[in-house]
Amino acid sequence: MKFEIKSDHKPKGDQPEAIKKLVEGLQRGDRFQTLLGITGSGKTFTIANVIEAVQKPTLIMSPNKTLAAQLYNEFKELFPENAVEYYVSYYNYFQPEAYLPTTDRYIEKDLDINMEIERMRLSACYSLLTRNDVIVVASVSCIYGIGNPDEWKQFQFMIQVGQQISRDALIKGFIKTLHERDDIDFQRGKFRVRGDIIDIYPAYMERAYRIEMFGDEIESIHEIHPVTLDKIRKVDKLVLFPAKHFIIPDYRFDDALQGIEGELDDRLAELKAQGKMLEAHRLEQRTKYDLEMIRELGYCTGIENYSRFLDGRKPGQPPRTLIDYFSDNFLIVVDECHISLPQIHGMLEGDKSRKKNLVDYGFRLPSAYDNRPLTFDEWKAKIKQVIFMSATPGDWEMKESSQVVEMIIRPTGLVDPYVEVRPTAGQIDNLVKEMGPVIKHGEKVMVTTLTKHMAENLSQYFKEINVRAEYLHDEINTIERAEIIRNLRLDKFDVIVGINLLREGLDIPEVSLIGILDADKEGFLRDTRSLIQTIGRASRNVNGHVILYADTMTRSMKSAIDITNKRRAMQIEYNQKHGITPTTITKAIPGSMSEEMAKQQKDIANIEEQLKQKMDSEVEVIELIKTLELQMIEFANQLKFEQAAYLRDKIRDLKATYLKQDKKK
Repeated sequence: MKFEIKSDHKPKGDQPEAIKKLVEGLQRGDRFQTLLGITGSGKTFTIANVIEAVQKPTLIMSPNKTLAAQLYNEFKELFPENAVEYYVSYYNYFQPEAYLPTTDRYIEKDLDINMEIERMRLSACYSLLTRNDVIVVASVSCIYGIGNPDEWKQFQFMIQVGQQISRDALIKGFIKTLHERDDIDFQRGKFRVRGDIIDIYPAYMERAYRIEMFGDEIESIHEIHPVTLDKIRKVDKLVLFPAKHFIIPDYRFDDALQGIEGELDDRLAELKAQGKMLEAHRLEQRTKYDLEMIRELGYCTGIENYSRFLDGRKPGQPPRTLIDYFSDNFLIVVDECHISLPQIHGMLEGDKSRKKNLVDYGFRLPSAYDNRPLTFDEWKAKIKQVIFMSATPGDWEMKESSQVVEMIIRPTGLVDPYVEVRPTAGQIDNLVKEMGPVIKHGEKVMVTTLTKHMAENLSQYFKEINVRAEYLHDEINTIERAEIIRNLRLDKFDVIVGINLLREGLDIPEVSLIGILDADKEGFLRDTRSLIQTIGRASRNVNGHVILYADTMTRSMKSAIDITNKRRAMQIEYNQKHGITPTTITKAIPGSMSEEMAKQQKDIANIEEQLKQKMDSEVEVIELIKTLELQMIEFANQLKFEQAAYLRDKIRDLKATYLKQDKKK
């Protein structure tokens, strides 16, 4: 199937020329290009049009999960008939394995896997191996190693209507793909057997399947709803891929175990020669236990630490990653490249420094180092063509790109805000004076400080003088942060104060005034890129105005102001030439995440109270669980993972309390 955009919008402003230039660059074979698009210029829509024009499978790399989720939703809406996938870290919570020698404290790996994200990761790999019209939106964590795509594909198991196969052979095929049999708790990655009817819920799909047999023949295959078990449609065949990324082919199984044992012998000899008897004993016990688990189950906790042997890689050889699941002719788009590329640069060293103590003190074999992310050079070697995308690209990508395509004109006609510099003496009083008319007009104010302490104190001061204000910084959790932003837009307060207000989710059209305190204090938060990004937060409002409080004109300030003024002049000229009158963006206010969760808690508490009075009614418990599972799936599909995780935990509690099922399942 071909990529096809479904949208009423057409490219406007600078978008048509940007699309034309980027497509020509890709067709020429240019390896690196940069799309320098200001805030609100429609970079996502431009890239979508480029993908439609060149018809290449595409990997969109984003610096974090939240931005990736936003891009995923946008691309899914633009390409409803194509495979748009989401690939990010699947942990709700992750405490990596570590050892602290100063306190002789070993920290066991602790994690909570989000099953819906794990499904989406597997779904991305499945789509890449079965079709060409695939867009994968991923965080930069996609450069961490996963299983070999060639072997993952070899493990596929296909069945079709009319096929002659015994029930036992069918079950063995499911087990070979690492799907588990569970006749009671039917979940993703599991199958159950009831006579001649076998239900399987592939780990990477949203639907389950029912296989009905007549003797040794597959009579029918139906797609079914995983909770209600209602038949949705009839299918002719089902291709099943492994339920996990790390798999050990039969032909490599013995070699992998021998390789691990060989490294263990060498490492034990090395440790003993150094007089590290405790470390040697510890390593021998742990590794032999893991080997026994792999022999018996084909899997063990922390199996990824042996990935070099499982993949058949040599020491130091780069791991297989999501990139290896793409065909040769594919495109990479690096979103917010000024953030993403430094992350790629730094990932390996952070991973290596943590593992060093584990290896030195006998908790892991040295081969654990090879369970790692790609180095920047390895990542660079794997990519064929890439478009870097940002309002403030870094120096490296600007230098390496064959062309830098600029998008300065916004389709909405909005112009960059008016920027001025004022002295720091009396900056707070001056800012309060400027805020008055803005707030009276029903618009909002954003203030950036240099420290958390100052942000909190300034917020408190504003409240004392009857200005409705709240502060925002990285110690506030995701849900609470979303609520603060939502309340600002709902007019529950007027001023938001923070240190780095560049993070995701802060494109607030209601903000027309931004005050940048101590703008001349050079550093990360006051360099050219940060200043341009902060100034851009006022570009979604027709009355955008930014005040930089400073006593000296730094190089960063001058550069940011010059760039903003140049763009503003171009935008005003374009609007006058085309008779465009800009208007403030209208953006829907999302529902309250905390209110949704509070309602869930209240509803479940009421039902549980009723259940306590009807302890013999297992049917009612099962019906409640089915309802909650449907809600959980719906939240997960909407990428509302916090709500989905809450329901998942409640479902486990209900099963453990009323159905006497193991809470760990």
